[in-house]
Amino acid sequence: MAKALNVGVILFENFELLDVFGPLEMLGMYPETFRLHMLGQHAGAVRSAQGPRVAVDSTFDQPREYQILLVPGGAGTRTEVSNQALLNWLSNHAENAEYVMSVCTGSALLAASGLLEGRRATTNKNAFQWVTGFGDRVTWIKQARWIVDGNYFTSSGVSAGIDMSLGLIEEILDRPSAEQAAIWAEYEWNRDPRRDPFASIAGLID
Repeated sequence: MAKALNVGVILFENFELLDVFGPLEMLGMYPETFRLHMLGQHAGAVRSAQGPRVAVDSTFDQPREYQILLVPGGAGTRTEVSNQALLNWLSNHAENAEYVMSVCTGSALLAASGLLEGRRATTNKNAFQWVTGFGDRVTWIKQARWIVDGNYFTSSGVSAGIDMSLGLIEEILDRPSAEQAAIWAEYEWNRDPRRDPFASIAGLID
């Protein structure tokens, strides 16, 4: 790949730590391909749902092109679905992105931005009823570890973002690169996006 892809990670108060750092651990193993940037509406540090704060590299008003957007979930999504500044930024920048990814309830932010209309998507199974209240024409898939619809990748809860990010590495690079990242992390990659035991645990399917 001739040019590295800028990955913009959307941070907001009470984001879920693993939603961010699970995928970034995998993508970060290929720095020649993925350049990681932490984005926030305001400068400074953003508090995660677990407490640790993460510094913002760039704010929404700073011009930069992002080829990949990553939207985490977490308790903060319950507030951010009403944050019009964030939703507008997402809507505007997703148009030019090569890939748009969400983990867990981050898909609620994509749906509230109108970005999932006419698409298939999934989300955290324990928050399924809440998330699926956003977006009039989204086909929400109950049983899926992650879903790919065009250039949109949406995953189930928390750790599913790791599997999805390896799927993205496979898409952009190749399967051996994704498998090597999992080996480096000593992580057992769930390669089948349809394998989702948590849908039945959450009572979404029989």
